[in-house]
Amino acid sequence: MTAAPIAITTGEPAGIGPEIALRAAQAQARPCVLLGDRALLEHTARALKLPWPPPSPCSVLHEPVLQPVVPGHPSPANAGYVLKLLDRAVRGCRSGEFGAIATAPVHKATMNEAGIAFSGHTEYLAAATGARCVVMMLVGAGLRVALATTHLPLAKVPAAITPELIGLTLDVLHHELTSRFGIPRPHIAVAGLNPHAGESGFLGREEIEVIGPAIAAARRRGIDADGPWPADTLFVPARAGSVDAIVAMYHDQGLAPLKYASFGHAVNVTLGLPLVRTSVDHGTALDLAGTGRADPSSMVAAIELAAQLAATQVSPYLRLGEGPVFLPETVHGP
Repeated sequence: MTAAPIAITTGEPAGIGPEIALRAAQAQARPCVLLGDRALLEHTARALKLPWPPPSPCSVLHEPVLQPVVPGHPSPANAGYVLKLLDRAVRGCRSGEFGAIATAPVHKATMNEAGIAFSGHTEYLAAATGARCVVMMLVGAGLRVALATTHLPLAKVPAAITPELIGLTLDVLHHELTSRFGIPRPHIAVAGLNPHAGESGFLGREEIEVIGPAIAAARRRGIDADGPWPADTLFVPARAGSVDAIVAMYHDQGLAPLKYASFGHAVNVTLGLPLVRTSVDHGTALDLAGTGRADPSSMVAAIELAAQLAATQVSPYLRLGEGPVFLPETVHGP
């Protein structure tokens, strides 16, 4: 039986999303469907001297933009269009029409200027699918880095780091590494929040009072996790290369070293969803929009990983509308 095609949402229409999606899709031997405005995609393809209509097995599912597009100048009027692409992709995964979703970047500021409280794909897709707990993980340069908190102001991170959050993050990460990535007993290293992982409490007590106890509880549930470790040495190749994944406490703590090692080739994966979703490791690059110079490498990698993950066995807890079932010791968040 032929695998269901990968849905590729083309993202912010004034950014590089249409270009990298077209380039990546037309490089695929597997079936894929571009979700976006057909006229915009045709214009982009002709400007790039790419075949139009896209050659098989690539096709286009048309969704019209709401306002004419000027490359490099996103319009809040098209914010609804961007969300329609995501919603259509989710519906397609729900029905079996699509096997997975690979997303091009969106422009969060423009979405919020339109009055839409949008902090990112990760949070939007969690709400759209009813997932109880999702984890953002980037994969690249031999690293897998998951985030305890995602798109959150740095000042709000310490209060957000709770035993419940760390426990949920470790549960989801452990399950997905075993069920989707095929790692029988993943070894997970957990970073501290403070410099030197708190220096035995002299530089902060989150490691002693929050992170450490959450790791100990996860170990009692059978998860091979250790830490908290100082983040400045955790990403040294000899250390990072000895574990299957790292949990960072906040966005830049984990993604700065990973992107230094693999920017433009890494893939963002949303764990804990009842569907497979991958994305690029970069933003809309408005300065490159319309120039023809955008690098599609991360989009290509995102599509390839989406196809690989879609082919793996899915646990019953990943049915749409349901969240993970955790062991009784885990205390659930809201």
